[in-house]
Amino acid sequence: MTGMVVFTVIDIVLLIAGLAVYLYWVGSLLTRIAGNLEECAEIVHTIVGHAKLIRPGVTHINETGGVVAGALPLLYGMAEEIVADVTPRPEQPAAPEPARPASGTRRSRLQDAVGFSPQS
Repeated sequence: MTGMVVFTVIDIVLLIAGLAVYLYWVGSLLTRIAGNLEECAEIVHTIVGHAKLIRPGVTHINETGGVVAGALPLLYGMAEEIVADVTPRPEQPAAPEPARPASGTRRSRLQDAVGFSPQS
């Protein structure tokens, strides 16, 4: 019975030692994380300070962007006109050709329905 008690005490001591090592490891990780978060907080405060300086100009930038966005269709149309004026065009024939369908002449079925057949 004394052997069983000794093994139980050794087992409990090993368990407590394992838990102590684990808690030391977790504590060191949390300390490192806390240091990183403190550095991040300082960076965020610096960014907020910069943003406070920029904020008044953002409304002016947005207004200017709205004006530019409103003028884009007009500018686009003017650019198309410039390109159209500069682009060389092929010479037009003296007498324009009559418009023909791309598929050739079509036969009307209405004429077949009334019994008319054109003379070829």
